[in-house]
Amino acid sequence: MDLHKEDDRGSAKQKKVKIVFVIGGPGSGKGTQCKRIAQQFGYTHLSVGEILRQEISSGSETGSMIQKIMKEGKLVPSDVTVRLLQQAMQGINSDKFLIDGFPRNEENVKAFEDLTKMEPEFVLYLDCPQDEMEKRLLSRNEGREDDNVETIRKRFKVFMESTLPTIEYYESKGKIRKVDAGKSVDEVFESIKVIFSQGKDYNKVPPSRHKCKCLIL
Repeated sequence: MDLHKEDDRGSAKQKKVKIVFVIGGPGSGKGTQCKRIAQQFGYTHLSVGEILRQEISSGSETGSMIQKIMKEGKLVPSDVTVRLLQQAMQGINSDKFLIDGFPRNEENVKAFEDLTKMEPEFVLYLDCPQDEMEKRLLSRNEGREDDNVETIRKRFKVFMESTLPTIEYYESKGKIRKVDAGKSVDEVFESIKVIFSQGKDYNKVPPSRHKCKCLIL
């Protein structure tokens, strides 16, 4: 990724950027927790879902395509998602990014690594039971047209089929930091604070002891 700054002699110098991905099923609390993390630990919070919705609102041809895909509960093509995410990161003068809702699948991972030549410092996984996520989505009443039972359940299915393999991928690299997101907002954040305070030394045990629990759909 072309994230750089000028040194005293005016030549381009690569800027070291720290990235943390935050993933979890729909309604697992990613947005809520990311706002708290950003405030307490000085990260720039980028929500991939919000970036995609902004593109829809722009009325562009890409936005119309994204809207159609999201209505069907499917995933937006990786090249589109990464390009929009890359544009957002390049437009902000920051060296610490908290990326919410990404990657959604293994193709996202490959596209991000190929285009940016970067990897996350670690991946925060908000592990939440499906019935709790469904209850949260149906009660939040934000006026989002994809917050209906049929679409929500499609999104759960997509999450299980597409995102869990990416969790296993990062787990094999020792980068997954999992918290129980079924608890209260404050309790979840207390667990998250431990992770961000201790950084990559947190919970450093062999990947086999970090097995993710698949959602039962």
